[in-house]
Amino acid sequence: MPVPKNGMKLTALVVVLAVLSMALVGCGGAATPAPTPTTVAAAPTAATEATVAPSEPAAEVGAASLLGAYAGAIDIVGQKLAIDVRIQEGEDGLSGELDIPAQGAFGIPLDKLTFEGSTVSFTILSGPSLGVFAGEVDADGNVAGSFVQAGYTGTFTLQPAVAEELPYREEEVTFSHGDITLAGTLSLPDGEGPFPAVVMISGTGAQSRDENVMGFRVFFEMSDYLTRHGIAVLRYDDRGVGGSTGDLTVATQDDLAEDVSAAVDLLLTRDDIDPDAIGLIGHSEGGLVAPITANLNEGVSYLVLVSGPATTGEQVLMDQLELIMAAQGASAEEIEAAKVTQQQTLAAVKTGEGWEEIIARSEAELRAIVEALPEEQRKTIGDVDKFVEDNIAAQIAGVNNPWFRSFVEYDPVPALQALKVPVLGLFGSLDLQVPAEKNAAAMGEALKQAGVSHRVEIIPEANHLFQKAITGAVEEYGVLEPAFAPGMLDLIRDWILEQVG
Repeated sequence: MPVPKNGMKLTALVVVLAVLSMALVGCGGAATPAPTPTTVAAAPTAATEATVAPSEPAAEVGAASLLGAYAGAIDIVGQKLAIDVRIQEGEDGLSGELDIPAQGAFGIPLDKLTFEGSTVSFTILSGPSLGVFAGEVDADGNVAGSFVQAGYTGTFTLQPAVAEELPYREEEVTFSHGDITLAGTLSLPDGEGPFPAVVMISGTGAQSRDENVMGFRVFFEMSDYLTRHGIAVLRYDDRGVGGSTGDLTVATQDDLAEDVSAAVDLLLTRDDIDPDAIGLIGHSEGGLVAPITANLNEGVSYLVLVSGPATTGEQVLMDQLELIMAAQGASAEEIEAAKVTQQQTLAAVKTGEGWEEIIARSEAELRAIVEALPEEQRKTIGDVDKFVEDNIAAQIAGVNNPWFRSFVEYDPVPALQALKVPVLGLFGSLDLQVPAEKNAAAMGEALKQAGVSHRVEIIPEANHLFQKAITGAVEEYGVLEPAFAPGMLDLIRDWILEQVG
């Protein structure tokens, strides 16, 4: 069985859902298993409140001044780890995330983020891995303070990251439909326009407009390249992320297509955008949403589907499970057992029946694992009953919701067959999350039946994020260079310019 970085084996249910969660990173997304953020050994006491290290505070710092990106380090038990922090204004106040590149930990949410006067504090993770940060912001925007985890106390520092001066303009925009408001960034090439433009559609999970997956800002890098080459780009925060409202877990693929359609409508109102040259770029699950949107909104002129599934969501998840577990070294017997469990879980997702049995079995297995831990490590968990119930409940909530049900049941072929616009479909030969051969063949056949101009290609040595990969394993995402495989962006640019030229 796969073993997470904290050394605790997973239950049958958690194996399935952890693999789904990890795989759905690649269906775009963000939810990565969060490793313990430092390498300190387990201690007999849980984290306590941090003591703020003395620093020269600013007299009074407004919340707006805390927004932005920071680079810094944690120093604890003689070990120094580089960290990156991003803070933004969310629907309910400040929100943010933290990366620890050396440990492959990216996109860890900042919890309990508060900023009063010149004092900032936040936590990461929970249970035995709970980390507590508390610091002071000085007049230059630097942060210094203390960090506590697992009974160990250290220090941390953060400095505002220096932003590169871009050779193009960026505008913060919002657009709405119904009671949903979405916030994003519109990048505009130098000049007056009107410009061809694309709307970017993220993959699975709650994604920010940059689609940051394990440190690789997939959408920012693609947007930056295209804008430098004369193509405007609109990328936006998913529902409930950053400046966007709504709840992603209750949104079906049709609901997400309405979000994208509202983005297209915004572009159609602008004099600096060519209304006859607006396209969509959908990554992974975004590749499901893009065809729905194109069939909904006549303002869409072309599609670029990047690792867009062309088989049912259920089939994608079963393929992901088998390929990812094999890459992790699981035996054929372990893979087969996990497939049986996953099929039971997906049956419960579709029918709403059988959850009681799945929950009871999973709670019993997780409880047995906890009881087998060394006493000192078990003490850090606290209330075992609550720990078990909360962990299983969180795993169940991740799949027992309207969005996931719609994903499992969705068949993309009818929407592909109904298209009336040109399509570029790209797949990575080492993609373990949307297998290239199977999905490229299915997409090509559906587009042939649609009778539209299309080009479907498999990029050699590329993974699900289109990095040049070694094996394609999910664990590689954070250690590979955060850049696209050679020629991939050129191909997209040239194809788009052919459509709008």
